[in-house]
Amino acid sequence: MIHKKYIVAVILYILSAGSNLAEPVRLVTTTSTDNSGLIRELLPYFEKKTGNELLVISAGTGQALRMGQDGNVDVLLVHEPAAEKRFVEAGFGVNRRTVMFNDFVFVGPESDPAGVMGQRDAINTLKKIVIGKHIFISRGDDSGTHKKELFLWEKAGLKPHKSWYREAGLGMGRVLQIADELNAYTISDRGTWLAFKSKLSLKLLAEGDTELHNPYSIIAVNPARYPGINYLGAMSLIAWITSVEGQEKIGNFRIKGQLLFTPVAVNN
Repeated sequence: MIHKKYIVAVILYILSAGSNLAEPVRLVTTTSTDNSGLIRELLPYFEKKTGNELLVISAGTGQALRMGQDGNVDVLLVHEPAAEKRFVEAGFGVNRRTVMFNDFVFVGPESDPAGVMGQRDAINTLKKIVIGKHIFISRGDDSGTHKKELFLWEKAGLKPHKSWYREAGLGMGRVLQIADELNAYTISDRGTWLAFKSKLSLKLLAEGDTELHNPYSIIAVNPARYPGINYLGAMSLIAWITSVEGQEKIGNFRIKGQLLFTPVAVNN
């Protein structure tokens, strides 16, 4: 069921289209949506449609959720469903909507010393990396990508060793660059990989496991907890990005003809 406040916000969003609202909308979004260029693509369309100024902060999902909990942003675009549900259930967020998805992929050196090329099983891919003690670069930043990686290690019953496992504590784009420099393996969201691959010698080696599915949701910070937030602005972004226009812009965002994110809000 759609929250009544969401319906009200949609109406206000339509009425305010083209108006010049002074208070900016503070969006914290994942490094994957930022590094891939998606947000830069969407921003001018949203601002032109609504008159809202969008201030974008790039952070891992864990940090983004903490910023929401502290009331330091108005709206979040993140990709870690379990943590998102806890965030809403604890009363920090409202009107969570699924926006789009992509998936995670394993990338590594073209020589592929672990022999994972063509693997569709994420657990077997990790096992091969562990057996050969090949260097693996982890985000190590409590992001959605990092949480997915930790989930896969746990499901595989494997514990990475510091002799070959390196935690970068950085965003996806920088981690890909480090892996490239060290001829190492890593897990990346597909969007950032497609945006960076032309600058790297790394190759996409393993993909396709259902465990690598990567959904993105948008959540407004709860105005009942933080009355000072720009709730109307947050809801105007939620309304626009889940509208036919917003979803079409996401679906049209491609690099060399390849779709980076698949929009799903209109069908949900």
